[in-house]
Amino acid sequence: MAAPNPYAELLDAIPVERHEVEVRGATTVYWVYGPADAATTIVAVHGFRGEHHGLEPVVAHLDGVRIISPDLPGFGETPPLPGVRHDLRTYAGWLRAFAGTVAPGAVILGHSFGSIVVAAAVADGLETPRVILVNPIGAPALEGPRGILTRLAVFYYWSGARLPKPIGDALLRNGAIVRVMSVSMAKTRDGDLRRFIHDQHDTYFSRFADRDVLHDAFVASVSHDVREFAPAIAQPTLLIAAQKDDITPIEAERHLATLFPDAALVEIPDVGHLIHYETPGVAAAAVTRFLTPSDGGTR
Repeated sequence: MAAPNPYAELLDAIPVERHEVEVRGATTVYWVYGPADAATTIVAVHGFRGEHHGLEPVVAHLDGVRIISPDLPGFGETPPLPGVRHDLRTYAGWLRAFAGTVAPGAVILGHSFGSIVVAAAVADGLETPRVILVNPIGAPALEGPRGILTRLAVFYYWSGARLPKPIGDALLRNGAIVRVMSVSMAKTRDGDLRRFIHDQHDTYFSRFADRDVLHDAFVASVSHDVREFAPAIAQPTLLIAAQKDDITPIEAERHLATLFPDAALVEIPDVGHLIHYETPGVAAAAVTRFLTPSDGGTR
């Protein structure tokens, strides 16, 4: 039985439509939330192994904003791109093409691995007035507070890609391992919220197309971080970081903010790498202030 969604009532009040568009030889599936005549449109890019559902709690708290939320190629309902390795260059190129086709000039938001994809795409010329990075990967994952666990993850994804296909697929989709990942990231002590988080990961964390795409994306996620692109991003940038993030420590996020020509950092206490699940209202409020600086916002 699915755990109750604490954000369901807010989501139910927001209009949503499913769409498809051809991008780089494959169909990208995306969802559009909010009013069609909104003054601001955000393209929201989810994190590794996730899909668009993961960002819905933040979407639920963004009033009067139009949000376009695609499933990354190879995840959720979007199939892999044909004939390419799904490395960071591929994902950044896909995002430039997708945003340019569906929402040219939109604000671009990325969470976790999505923060790297967004940063790479914007640094390479994706036109956008503002950039928002939630739980940005601001340092090498292998050097974070959970560096040992990340090294175990490297072995896990390497094994899943090289074992005989039935065994490798079973390993990568193993529910017990997914639950360990979920438990390790959740910081909230609210039992209902923890059950919701685990249910979300149980439901959506294994909806990847195949093990090759998953391995490619994992390698991209641990081989790059936002620091390498920050100096080339001239647009006003908002970083929303967690003080208990086990992937990028808050000290590294504070340093990351200094690498952008124009960046503001919002720190959220008592939360880790799941800002989008545990404190979506706080994150959405920071986004709203950032988008309306004349009203006494972040900038």
